[in-house]
Amino acid sequence: MVMRPALSLTEVYLYRQPIDFRKSYLGLSAIVECELGHNPFAGGLYAFTNKQRTKIKCLFWEDNGFVLYYKALSEDKFHWPKSDDALLTLTGQQLNWLLDGFDISAMKGHKKLHYEAVF
Repeated sequence: MVMRPALSLTEVYLYRQPIDFRKSYLGLSAIVECELGHNPFAGGLYAFTNKQRTKIKCLFWEDNGFVLYYKALSEDKFHWPKSDDALLTLTGQQLNWLLDGFDISAMKGHKKLHYEAVF
């Protein structure tokens, strides 16, 4: 049995700065509310990492309580995307790629083409 955040998630937020991993759901929800100005009860999933990039904690509200997802690597590091923004928005699929060890900032799909006419 594999427990993973759903691929269908549409509101996934990657918190850019490393956090103190002693924080529980209360400390993480305080970051979401006070630092980011988001409502932690609105259904978004928030992902956090430690300084060494060896652990990920995800926080989300599910109907009547907070859920914490925690992954700690035995070897290697997570490829945390680089950005100047405090928060990065991902899809559920991208979050799962990150959890699998992929560098999601290097994964680029085909460029989008926009045409106005066939001829």
